[in-house]
Amino acid sequence: MDQGAVPPVFSATAETDGDQLRVVVTGEVDMATADTMFQTALRQPAARLTLDLRAVTFFDSAAIHALVRLAQQFPGTITVLPSRQVRRVLDISGLGEQAWLDPA
Repeated sequence: MDQGAVPPVFSATAETDGDQLRVVVTGEVDMATADTMFQTALRQPAARLTLDLRAVTFFDSAAIHALVRLAQQFPGTITVLPSRQVRRVLDISGLGEQAWLDPA
């Protein structure tokens, strides 16, 4: 039984450096938050996108869908930095070998 643990807080922040956009996502990315992650990445024009998911604790099918849509929006110019949880979900879903997924 959960004794009042605080759920991870979702956030998606964007920062630009020239034509490079870095979106840092924390917490749970699910059907309630995946579109916010997607929209944050599209909010500012950029030639390259780094999607930093290293602080993501949960990643569901809605998150996968948003990620695939971002990969389509930034063909060849997106880099995804996954957390252990995100890496596992992407491996299970068959997306673990995508060129945009950072191998580290």
